[in-house]
Amino acid sequence: MELIYLDNNATTQVDPEVIDAMVPFLSGTFGNASSVHSFGRDAKVALENAREFIAEFINCDPSELYFTSGGTESDNIAVSGTAHKFRKTKNHLIVGAAEHHAVLEPAEHLAHNEGWLLDLLPVDKQGFSSAEKLDELIKDTTALVSVMHANNETGTIQDIASLVKVAHQKNVLFHTDAVQSLGKIKVDTKNLDIDLMSITAHKIYGPKGIGALYIKQGVKIDPLFYGGSHEKKRRPGTENVAGAVGFAKTLEIAGRLMNDDYKKLSELANYFIDKVTSTISDVYFNGSKDKRIPQTVNLSFKGIEGESILLSLDLKNIAVSSGSACTSGATEPSHVLTAMGIDKIISQGAIRFSMGRSTTKEQIDYVLSVLPGEVERLRAMSPLYKKE
Repeated sequence: MELIYLDNNATTQVDPEVIDAMVPFLSGTFGNASSVHSFGRDAKVALENAREFIAEFINCDPSELYFTSGGTESDNIAVSGTAHKFRKTKNHLIVGAAEHHAVLEPAEHLAHNEGWLLDLLPVDKQGFSSAEKLDELIKDTTALVSVMHANNETGTIQDIASLVKVAHQKNVLFHTDAVQSLGKIKVDTKNLDIDLMSITAHKIYGPKGIGALYIKQGVKIDPLFYGGSHEKKRRPGTENVAGAVGFAKTLEIAGRLMNDDYKKLSELANYFIDKVTSTISDVYFNGSKDKRIPQTVNLSFKGIEGESILLSLDLKNIAVSSGSACTSGATEPSHVLTAMGIDKIISQGAIRFSMGRSTTKEQIDYVLSVLPGEVERLRAMSPLYKKE
């Protein structure tokens, strides 16, 4: 039986073109980009070419782009690096209540261990934050606001530009985690007007272990690591040249296919939502149907634990998620859905179906043929479910 992968928000299969682009830098051109001999110079050229391409893709100067190991590291550098830079003059952070843990946890660490004050910017039932509420939360001592561009669990796309406008009116820096939006919708640093932005490759058919942090020219943050002059001392460590080349190739492909991908995935997702909600009772859509990255569908099945559905579908060769891969195995309801005000019983039955470039209508139809029976079987065993 065919394996059906509907967990593309967790990670994606690496595109064969990306693998081909990376292979030369794992074998022949293997030098350390910091070495001054010819092996190092060749690697350095490849690294800087990749930096230039990625910078052009997100509309920034190459000097504003710093390679990291991925989105989590970029988020940590943005949040903690900014806090450390301002620790003598400011002591307040604002992060979105529905942020990825890579933003929430460093902010919470600063609050619990380093004397920072932390406010969570609320979200509404669809996962949106308001500029008015942000304006109320900002203090004279606020160093940073961090709100993600597209939510990893629901796909909801924030109006980042309106939030940035409020922050900048009060001279506060703004960071956005664009890990889930990059390559799926347009991500433009100038249009968003952000000061810092986290991106990564493995959510868009690129390799794991490579990401980047955009730091607007003139913005000062402290490094989290020491031990080398790489990335202008903001992120020391031998550069992942093959990963950077793969990241650039990933975005080259995304640029070619973005419009087609968006159209195809929107049609598949809407078809899936319509069929599920018309054939299964007590199903709730979580997030915004209109303003979301199209491949993300978060549905709650009342009266069942999401993990039970996940495992049942896995036995049918269907891979889905009950939330962020970074919180796999957690028994508590998703903090994202809790922040949105979703009832605990409903949020515990949430499943994220995230489609990808290789997802077909035939695969979706197979899932639709299996899902109603599995939901009915699990509900029959559930003490939580009472049909209205």
